[in-house]
Amino acid sequence: MTTISIIGSGNMATAIGTRAAKHGHTIELMSRNTAKAQALADQIGNGAVVGTFGARPVGDIVIVAVLYAGAVDVVEHYGDALAGKVLIDITNPFNADASGVVTTAGNSVSQQIAAVAPEGAHVVKAFNTIFGGVITEDKPLDAFFAGDSAEAKAQVAAFLESLGMRALDAGGLEMTHVLEWAGILLVGLARSGAGFDIALGAEVH
Repeated sequence: MTTISIIGSGNMATAIGTRAAKHGHTIELMSRNTAKAQALADQIGNGAVVGTFGARPVGDIVIVAVLYAGAVDVVEHYGDALAGKVLIDITNPFNADASGVVTTAGNSVSQQIAAVAPEGAHVVKAFNTIFGGVITEDKPLDAFFAGDSAEAKAQVAAFLESLGMRALDAGGLEMTHVLEWAGILLVGLARSGAGFDIALGAEVH
């Protein structure tokens, strides 16, 4: 298995990091709050380490697990340190009451990240349609992802499969806006009676 670098130390960083560590990956956590990252590394265990925020991540796959409003700034801050990396955007750009998204078609957070990412870095959106608590449960799940680079998507698909998820390719970067709305669909279902342990899936007939 590989080293997976995660920028952030919040709920989703915790959920993905914990599941990935359980499945044999080494986790590198990078956060502006080093103490919080260290506490999370201790919690995850399995050799999880803390990297320097802004330095070149160890992992070939770098998960941008920060709130959507800061995601583009973080990628700009890292700059060339992310050259050649596969960047997984997990953000959901929800409006204040999570009734819609603040992005527009053609201008998803993933597309905004891709616009500022360095040469050779490729953005793939994934994990945004799964609740953190559901990821942590470590049960089989469907995971939708989208991006423009076939090679980067193959790497992300292999990573998702290694976590016991079925990787489902939704298409190119233009589809990342659709995935952002899928996050709203998930919240709508959860709030309307399905509960927050629900997961979206696709049935193959």
